[in-house]
Amino acid sequence: MARGGYTYIMTNKARGVLYIGVTADIAARAEQHRNGTGSAFCRKYGLMRLVLVEQHDDITLAIAREKALKAWKREWKIRLIEEGNPDWRDMTDLIL
Repeated sequence: MARGGYTYIMTNKARGVLYIGVTADIAARAEQHRNGTGSAFCRKYGLMRLVLVEQHDDITLAIAREKALKAWKREWKIRLIEEGNPDWRDMTDLIL
């Protein structure tokens, strides 16, 4: 049986540097990014604000969505974030 997964976007500030990732455990992954043990890219740019989370029933769907989002233009990614999180608030506390 396939496990679910999440696609997510991290940033350092509203309309700042964006990082798109995929994980099976969003709470643990967000905590890793916040304490500096997540990706080297997030650590380098100080990306600790979780601004978008999408849940998927199957991890393969989450991976496909991550790849699709990475291919999007930056303005499309910003529009997606602002549709669900117009204030660019950190959603980490909502998922922990």
